[in-house]
Amino acid sequence: MAPWALFNPGVLVRTGHTVLTWGITLVLFLHDTALRQWEEQGELLLPLTFLLLVLGSLLLYLAVSLMDPGYVNIQPQPQEEVKEEQTAMVPPAIPLRRCRYCMVLPLRARHCHECRRCVRRYDHHCPWMENCVGERNHPLFVAYLALQLVVLLWGLYLAWSGLRFFQPWGLWLRSSGLLFATFLLLSLFSLAASLLLASHLYLVASNTTTWEFISSHRIAYLRQRPGNPFDRGLTRNLAHFFCGWPSGSWETLWAEEDEEESSSQAA
Repeated sequence: MAPWALFNPGVLVRTGHTVLTWGITLVLFLHDTALRQWEEQGELLLPLTFLLLVLGSLLLYLAVSLMDPGYVNIQPQPQEEVKEEQTAMVPPAIPLRRCRYCMVLPLRARHCHECRRCVRRYDHHCPWMENCVGERNHPLFVAYLALQLVVLLWGLYLAWSGLRFFQPWGLWLRSSGLLFATFLLLSLFSLAASLLLASHLYLVASNTTTWEFISSHRIAYLRQRPGNPFDRGLTRNLAHFFCGWPSGSWETLWAEEDEEESSSQAA
């Protein structure tokens, strides 16, 4: 591996996240927080649980940031085979979507200019992950947000438990300034994680994506329908998102919705 490959954005972001995670954990252990008091009293269950949660959130982060988010296969094919694939992939009622880089786009896919690939069920490109969130890693992304929020809120409580406000302020700042900065940082991260988790749970419950929610007026297959053609109710949406059930392509789901609309209009 070339030495300059160590300085690409993905390596820098993931290294920064790892260092920040363990740095904050170290601060919580070194100051007089509830975490350190439990350790000194020999009550190791809670400190070990906290460490395992931190490790779990870090492993989930790395899994989401390093895995294939659902890239569209762009292997070259003969022209006749591409036409057959287009016919099977896109129902006649749906305008054929083309990507200047990756040829035909399946429903709900989008080209990511940062990753330079088309991603199935594209949600967004996450700069903190330095990876896209798409069909394959979106469930893990939501699980990561939930676990990370638990760790952040617990860390917030631990940081607050170690803060002792006293005068003179200069002496307090020297003894507790780093812990107070950690508390502010954890507050900011907790707020961001809470908003992200709430928004993604809403999107999952309605079977839509961030990109579709924001840009529905510009997406051809959404402009044709008054509502969300992929919404099948809360239970089925959650089952499909987390368990892949019921299985089937988005094109099939679209065709079923189209047939249902046609039947209702005929009736």
